[in-house]
Amino acid sequence: MGESMQGMHRSHRCTEVSSQNISETVTVMGWVQKRRNLGSLIFIDLRDRSGLLQIVFDEDSVGAEGFAKAGTLRSEYVVAVTGTVNKRSAAVNDNLKTGDIEVIAKSLRILSESETPPFPIEADSQTKDELRLKYRFLDLRRPDLQRNLMMRSKVASLIRRFMEKEGFLEIETPMLQKSTPEGARDYLVPSRVHPGKFYALPQSPQLFKQLLMCSGYDRYIQITKCFRDEDLRADRQPEFTQIDMELSFVDAEDVMDVNERLLQYVFKEAVGADIKLPLPRMPWQEAMDRYGTDKPDTRFGMELCDVSETVAGCGFGVFTGALENGGSVRGINIKGQAKMPRKKIDKLVEFAKGCGAKGLAYLCVNEDGTYKSSFAKFMSEEELSALAEKMEAQPGDLLLFAADQNKIVWNVLGALRLEMGKELGLIDENKYHFLWVTEFPLLEWSDEEQRYMAMHHPFTMPMEEDWDKIDSAPGEVRAKAYDIVLNGTELGGGSVRIHRNDIQEKMFEVLGFTKEKAWENFGFLLSAFQYGVPPHAGLAYGFDRMIMHMVHADSIRDVIAFPKVKDASDLMSEAPEAVDGRQLEELGIALREAER
Repeated sequence: MGESMQGMHRSHRCTEVSSQNISETVTVMGWVQKRRNLGSLIFIDLRDRSGLLQIVFDEDSVGAEGFAKAGTLRSEYVVAVTGTVNKRSAAVNDNLKTGDIEVIAKSLRILSESETPPFPIEADSQTKDELRLKYRFLDLRRPDLQRNLMMRSKVASLIRRFMEKEGFLEIETPMLQKSTPEGARDYLVPSRVHPGKFYALPQSPQLFKQLLMCSGYDRYIQITKCFRDEDLRADRQPEFTQIDMELSFVDAEDVMDVNERLLQYVFKEAVGADIKLPLPRMPWQEAMDRYGTDKPDTRFGMELCDVSETVAGCGFGVFTGALENGGSVRGINIKGQAKMPRKKIDKLVEFAKGCGAKGLAYLCVNEDGTYKSSFAKFMSEEELSALAEKMEAQPGDLLLFAADQNKIVWNVLGALRLEMGKELGLIDENKYHFLWVTEFPLLEWSDEEQRYMAMHHPFTMPMEEDWDKIDSAPGEVRAKAYDIVLNGTELGGGSVRIHRNDIQEKMFEVLGFTKEKAWENFGFLLSAFQYGVPPHAGLAYGFDRMIMHMVHADSIRDVIAFPKVKDASDLMSEAPEAVDGRQLEELGIALREAER
């Protein structure tokens, strides 16, 4: 049974006590991390969100009853202790913020007892994720997770402080809104009052923030929840937090400028990183050609090399076949790895197949300048030498090639480059490499839909100089879109929006929307556009991803208090769950028997 706190007030958190407080009386409260009983003395490490503090119980200062009570303490009991701060009598612990002091207890109250926890409450837990997430309320007591969530809170404050100075207003947009078909799958919410009708949870506040610009609010920001009913990955959750912004009377340069300064300020204040401005920029096409991805990790080299021209007339059908089908042949040079065992090369071939390749060709440049290759018999010595030269190969290098449609080649080599970068230890985890990727294609062809889809969303402004190609070569039109990339992760993305009705209507036409369909889905936005709309542009960051990089977490789950797992369920609360039949009846919903 727990005692009451009546009359007791906490004076300090555990690590707020320091050598400045020696001989003062303090009251601290928290959880027992561990207890050591030395017979005449009992030591406990007391833990709260700030850290650990050593408490010493001896019978002279705490009394016989208090000393006996201290002997009953176990891990995770919640206690309140009043005592005197002393210099440590035993060895100083340099690993602890409070390692040079201890508190000699005068009184002890056990506020709450605890069962033995299912796993130890400690940093860098080795406990299986499933168990930790089932008992997330205990997992969240771990000091590393607490540090992550405190960092998250701090960064949110820094962002608000900076943006307020820049003239941004924080405005909330609705969580219950209309379902719009472009983009990922919506989470739907049935309406009781309007039977058979549904709200959607927002995938982003996109339309509403554009309306706020139409309404004259000029600069808007919101740190807000968004929802997507899609398959999850390590850095994806069904609900996530976005730092969302929109600005009026601006072009891309203005948005990039304010965001560069925001990132510089936040990363300096939060993690002490010095970010040099202006941040580097790279057009989308260059990013794809050099790194095989539109979110390149620029902390290491091993860039892709297009060897299509070099192998154009060779006798290797895999290469020439890809070129005849309008594809390309590209390679990466893995320096000093020519001696890689065949078994390991085979593993890389399997990896490439997993990324969509039909296979992977390799060429080893031996130390003596000779070649070992999977395609040597199809090419002459001169052709092999020309290929090695184009790849800037030295003796001892391993060259890997993919030949297929560009999309597949980029995907395969981009993924392979990252895999080898990690495996060979080429990536400096302490660096923050930011990069703007610009000039994205406005549209991308969807084989599934058999039509062009907006690469970002249907309200993205095309680059004026490409607009005349919208009918003849829609795939070549570039957008006024920009992504901010950090260490190979897309941290945020944005664009200049279409504020002209004629361009917006044409855009819908190219995307296969009839005028009626466009008005049916986006009528309230198109209506607002008839009443004087300012040029506007915006950007949104994945807040969880940003924090994940700041604290060097392996998973986005380590920076979210109560995350979901791979199948979008919550192991702790057991959501989603079946609901009472009465609730469904009120909503006019009948469930079909699941087909076995």
